[in-house]
Amino acid sequence: MPEDQRIPPAQALDPGQALEVLSRGEVDIRGRMPWSSNHTFLVACTAGEVVLPAVYKPHRGERLLWDFPDGLFRREVAAYRLSEALGWGLVPETVTRHDAPLGTGSLQRFVPADFTQHYFTLIEVPAHHAALRAVCAFDLLANNADRKSGHCLLGEDGRIWAIDNGLSFHTEPKLRTVIWDFAGDPVPSHLCADVERLCQELPPALEEVLTPEEAEALLRRASALLSRRRFPAPRADRRAYPWPPV
Repeated sequence: MPEDQRIPPAQALDPGQALEVLSRGEVDIRGRMPWSSNHTFLVACTAGEVVLPAVYKPHRGERLLWDFPDGLFRREVAAYRLSEALGWGLVPETVTRHDAPLGTGSLQRFVPADFTQHYFTLIEVPAHHAALRAVCAFDLLANNADRKSGHCLLGEDGRIWAIDNGLSFHTEPKLRTVIWDFAGDPVPSHLCADVERLCQELPPALEEVLTPEEAEALLRRASALLSRRRFPAPRADRRAYPWPPV
């Protein structure tokens, strides 16, 4: 990327400040993200003196899929709001923008990370297992159909982040993930407690980005998780892994 197109390092922002910049800042496209099946762009989101790198996924750049409804950008926003409703903090701040350069789409805070790390390397470090269990439970709830290894990032902040959540929230079972190492293990009790709270009432902010059928399916999956309280194993009669896995 040419020097004049580079985005300066992001200022330290709390989540509320990041959401404000994503929601109201001027969006400037700096380049297309490589290896994306849909149009995905690195952008600079500027509000006053604050410049925040972000990932922009315009609706018009989505490739139509035979087995998924239109509007994957909306599911990116829903994934963030589900993570926040649970209190798990797994998904970077994400908003819908209607006034972005290529039209309506999602804007997600870009996570500075060690991009040599991914799920298959992170699982080798026991200290990461608690966070990866949370990602696993999150994907069960969101019905993530595309949890590749590279969609788990080790941020420079030391946290594990779950990105690329657009293929989620289908009303039919679609779970495809690389995270099967915890199959048969109990779901940690604190995660179950958060899911129980979610089942009592979905937050309006989450409901507004899901159809009624998607919201109902989410609650069914949450109830199933609480009934089993163990991470499932892959089923032999269903494709369980995404392709490519990394």
